[in-house]
Amino acid sequence: MTSNPVRIGVVGLGDFGLRHAKTIMGLGEAELVALVTRSQETLQAAQLQLPDIRGWTNLETAIEESTAEAWVVASATHVHVPQTQQLLRSGKAVLLEKPVATELSEAEQLGSLVTNNSANLMIGHIVLFNSEFQELLKLVHQQKEIVFLDCVRHRPGLNLQRSPPENPLHLTMVHDLYCAQALFGGSEPDRFAAQLHYRAGHRVDLATAELRFPSGGIARFAASYLTPSGMAGDGFDRMEIFGDSWSGRISPNPRPLEWYDDRAHWPMELEIRDNPFAATGMLAEEIRCFCRVVRGLEKVPTGARYEDAMQVQRWLTELETAATS
Repeated sequence: MTSNPVRIGVVGLGDFGLRHAKTIMGLGEAELVALVTRSQETLQAAQLQLPDIRGWTNLETAIEESTAEAWVVASATHVHVPQTQQLLRSGKAVLLEKPVATELSEAEQLGSLVTNNSANLMIGHIVLFNSEFQELLKLVHQQKEIVFLDCVRHRPGLNLQRSPPENPLHLTMVHDLYCAQALFGGSEPDRFAAQLHYRAGHRVDLATAELRFPSGGIARFAASYLTPSGMAGDGFDRMEIFGDSWSGRISPNPRPLEWYDDRAHWPMELEIRDNPFAATGMLAEEIRCFCRVVRGLEKVPTGARYEDAMQVQRWLTELETAATS
């Protein structure tokens, strides 16, 4: 792989798009060759951090002029589908950050362009590549059926200042829904329940949900914008799982490194280290996997296929309906 790195372009240069770009720079399996964003100012700011990488403000032009054979789409959710359609029609492989779209009907528009086994479209799901979750998944699959899964994912109240603020059901709980999909082996729930809590201005600061599976297993979720400024900057995540005579727990965020000066810090809140000389962590492993998929060395893993994304997108629709009924 290192002798023939995959030439990758990144569309969307917000915080996570830049993390993708910097991580690609630190991998021997990949070569960052293109940056795309609609704003010239944003592009120039990104190129200060990523010198010598060509950039464009028009995706069509970038496809024609760059050498990129594969692309990461990390732009705003509302342009995910049209940009991914453009790339797939051009014969490019795509790693698409989730959610695929804001509406199920929009996400379904990609179906005719996705090849067998989702070989040309991998859905970004870094939690699948988190080291603690990978080990938990292996241990769970060695056991019998799950009785109870409990997932919490809390983030700072500052998220409510976004314009518009994104419902935590879509922004954060979706990660744990993908985890549940993997842990329950892609089984389809037979019951959906959800509740939303609103602050002034009809802003959602808490979402809770429950899924029941045909096996009898129950999965419960909570996602919020409730952590105060004194806590870790990316809040905290915890997952507990129980079966008959076995159980497991992971607390992958924040990572267990603490630093104190004028206040408490958690320097490794997420398992993402985008050092340009040696990127490590779950985002690095996701991009390494994408490179193997592009080279035909590996199939898109379960949980990161288009069909998996559509299943979770349907779950979100069911939960939204349950929360407002």
